[in-house]
Amino acid sequence: QVQLVESGGGLVQAGGSLRLSCAASGRTFSSYAAGWFRQAPGKEREFVAAISASGGALYYADSVKGRFTISRDNAKNTVYLQMNSLKPEDTAVYYCASRPVYYSGSYVSDYDYWGQGTQVTVSS
Repeated sequence: QVQLVESGGGLVQAGGSLRLSCAASGRTFSSYAAGWFRQAPGKEREFVAAISASGGALYYADSVKGRFTISRDNAKNTVYLQMNSLKPEDTAVYYCASRPVYYSGSYVSDYDYWGQGTQVTVSS
């Protein structure tokens, strides 16, 4: 069992940056793949980025490629999402997710554990 807690959301102007953190409980998190998803009002939850258990494999949605960076520090049981050049369309609740396998996925159904989400609002 893994529990995930996101932090770092907030209000930022377009063009600004935020760094989201996802702190995981459990001593075996280093063997879990992780991902970030987001959900805007009235829309389905969508894939943002994912990282393998060791951090060696990274995946991004086309909409964030070149602007967002996913990383992890397994010594701290934490996954990060650095978001730069933010746009109003990035406004959403951002969720951290994980699953107990090496490779990550890009579908909601790929993941077993979810955080409660953190709000990101980008003003124009």
